[in-house]
Amino acid sequence: MADERLRDRDEIDLYYDNPDIVEKDDDFNEETAAEIAAPVNVSRDFEEDAAEESTTSGRVLGYSALALSILSLFILPVIMGAAGIVLGFVARRRGAETLGAWAIGIGAVSIIVGLFVLPFF
Repeated sequence: MADERLRDRDEIDLYYDNPDIVEKDDDFNEETAAEIAAPVNVSRDFEEDAAEESTTSGRVLGYSALALSILSLFILPVIMGAAGIVLGFVARRRGAETLGAWAIGIGAVSIIVGLFVLPFF
């Protein structure tokens, strides 16, 4: 049993001492640049895409709120003015601050005029 162990060691030493085998081991050239280099960021910025989409939808809501508020000056001032104000707040929250503010202001003026001025005419 001890002789077998010694024989196995001799075979291993012969394996590493053989120049043909060592030469074959040197033939493998591996590229390690992928492991050493910094990783490339190829992901999309979903937050930026969501912000752009939110601004676009806010702009559409802002224009519709402004249209409702202007229309409320002539037809159903309390109902359409309130709808314009609500849509104006939603538009401001989604990024169309100026359009939303104008819709809120015109809707408020329409409600005030509809409740306090128009009954006297």
